Amino acid sequence: MSLKPHVIENLRLIPSTEMTPEEMIASRDIEHTLVPPVEQRPQVASVQDHQIPGPAGHIPIRIYTPEGEGPFPIIVYFHGGGFVLLSVETHDVVCRLLARETGCKVVSVDYRLAPEHPFPAAPEDCFAATKWVDDHREELNAEGTPLYVAGDSAGGNLATVVCLMAREQGGPTISKQVLLYPVTDFHHHGSPSPYPSYQENAVGFGLSNLKMSHFWNFYLEKEEHRTHPYASPIKADLNGLPPALILTIEKDVLRDEGEEYGKRLQEAGVPVTMTRFEGTIHGFLRTFPDSEESREAHRLVAQFIKE
Repeated sequence: MSLKPHVIENLRLIPSTEMTPEEMIASRDIEHTLVPPVEQRPQVASVQDHQIPGPAGHIPIRIYTPEGEGPFPIIVYFHGGGFVLLSVETHDVVCRLLARETGCKVVSVDYRLAPEHPFPAAPEDCFAATKWVDDHREELNAEGTPLYVAGDSAGGNLATVVCLMAREQGGPTISKQVLLYPVTDFHHHGSPSPYPSYQENAVGFGLSNLKMSHFWNFYLEKEEHRTHPYASPIKADLNGLPPALILTIEKDVLRDEGEEYGKRLQEAGVPVTMTRFEGTIHGFLRTFPDSEESREAHRLVAQFIKE
């Protein structure tokens, strides 16, 4: 497999070296400078920012409404960034495209980030936001419609963890889960990994083995959290979870754990649709929103949602 020219050109922009927590936090501002001006982003009927109550204060959310009258199905979306970086703003284009392609109202959640707010802050915020959406269907023009969860990378982890939490706490009812190159299993740099993709794609493809290890270290303060099913959902009892769409990338350290998670879901009786992308790198939906791969990914999500 060879990477597309536009992918190779942009790899130099993505650091894969060792970073301290302070450097990682400082890099958040850099990520926001890469977002295009609002007038250059895909247009939807409306985009609204709100604050909703959460377990440790207010949670910012951004609501995207597609064209149409409704009532709209809803996708609650959790952004990627290793539990440490990025925001609803960095994923604004992704969510606009998602709303346009699926015809769903998209609610993007600005959950708390590590290292300031380590596990379980992020899943607690994401579950609280999902419950809030379900409880406010009337004002969201979403009465009687399906509720979906979706996320990329660390957000894919949070999406499936929200499904686990909903199952264990008796709701809300989540119809489907969309997991885009998801994180599913704790990994420590330098220790043996059961996933060959961590060796095959250790450096040179955007998300490095070392950087993923840093993310985990910032996110999980306690060693016992490494195998907690809300951190590493591949360790969970997966029975009774909603049908899943899983997209993975050939040249991605997370490829094998995402595909293994899909197999575990299938073994638990969960319907799973899996597709592996070639020619691009981790994070392509955000980094290359106009690419052929991004368009195909959004098409597959829309198809899965509408089936």
